[in-house]
Amino acid sequence: MSTPPRPRLKSLTPTPDGPIPAELAPAQADLGDSKGVAVGVPTAVRPDPQQGDGRYPVAWLTICTPRGATPTARSTCLCGRDRRAFGARKVLALITEHAGHREHCPLRAPQEGRTAA
Repeated sequence: MSTPPRPRLKSLTPTPDGPIPAELAPAQADLGDSKGVAVGVPTAVRPDPQQGDGRYPVAWLTICTPRGATPTARSTCLCGRDRRAFGARKVLALITEHAGHREHCPLRAPQEGRTAA
């Protein structure tokens, strides 16, 4: 015996023969007051209070000291410096080295007065 064919589960929609004309967007109302704004609420756009002052991070020091495990640290800088340390003594040494790198980093040190190589 053979099983009867299953009925189709999806209905196929016919495809159009030609291009479909685009619908026009509805005309916008006057741009005066916004709809849905309570009376007395200012609608003026204020400056973003979180705008930066031109500074941005250049170097990062990440220290991880899980309880009962070996402490680790990573010092990275946009100048290409990337150092890692494992163990308490080496992590402390990397922290000191990271602080010293701030004075010698080519991205942070002033370029004025330097002689060309």
